[in-house]
Amino acid sequence: MTSQSCEAAMTDPRQAFGGRTAVITGAGGGIGRALSLHAADLGMRVVIADLDAARLEEVRRELSDVGATVLAVPTDVRDADAVDALAGAAHAAFGSVELLVNNAGIESVGRIWETSPETWQRMQRVNADGVFNGIRSFVPRMGASPHPTYVANVASVAAVTSGTMNAAYYASKHAVLAMTECLYLEAGEQFPRMTVSAVCPAAVRTRIFEDALTDTADPSSTDEVLDTMRGHLREDGITAEVAAERILQGVADRQFWIPTHPERFAELTSRRATMLNQLTPPTANVAKEIQQRGNSPAPTG
Repeated sequence: MTSQSCEAAMTDPRQAFGGRTAVITGAGGGIGRALSLHAADLGMRVVIADLDAARLEEVRRELSDVGATVLAVPTDVRDADAVDALAGAAHAAFGSVELLVNNAGIESVGRIWETSPETWQRMQRVNADGVFNGIRSFVPRMGASPHPTYVANVASVAAVTSGTMNAAYYASKHAVLAMTECLYLEAGEQFPRMTVSAVCPAAVRTRIFEDALTDTADPSSTDEVLDTMRGHLREDGITAEVAAERILQGVADRQFWIPTHPERFAELTSRRATMLNQLTPPTANVAKEIQQRGNSPAPTG
């Protein structure tokens, strides 16, 4: 297993993925939908999964209309048996899976002590357990393949920073990154043809804050954060289609780190490295930076 630097020559993703099979969770909208369409455009057979069956059917029709070979499997990624069934359906339909994108995720807004146990658990189960279930269900068969295989886990720039009003999300994305780092090491020992990538989106124009869970004693505080973040995504975010192209290019290039906004990611990782090296406390979160400066990509995706 290799991981090339961002400066390495780019691989033709059609050559890497054409004629292969992709499984993409959270495909009912946003980045997942865009990844599904772009994978199909690269010549892949696409298995799409989402909890929302209606949204999933819309994407299935969209893919079918452009001539893609597609299988839609409504799936709750929190349920290990359901993800096992997704893997079984993908292999039954197409014989193998070469690309797995564990993309399903949700957002929440609220102070940590006001977050309900139900919201906290749902965030961790969708965002972190969903990735674990995908790894567990797909990686052994993918690793046994004689062909190159690729596993991309969608974390966030939130995985390398922290902030206020977002604790459940930050915690879940830190967990995704830790799992991905461990998978990279373990796959390197067992599955030399497998590439493992950590996808770290910043500001991407999706519905993530329209669908966000909220728990707070003061609704006006969450409304302010949500309005700020929605406005930021509208004004400063890249499209999901651009994000999808960057992500699949990074996977094809066999990169471990795949940021959608490399300069912003470098800034955040540098800040975190300084904090850890100098043992300084965390600094103000990115939402506050946006309110103060009006132009910094946020920890979303």
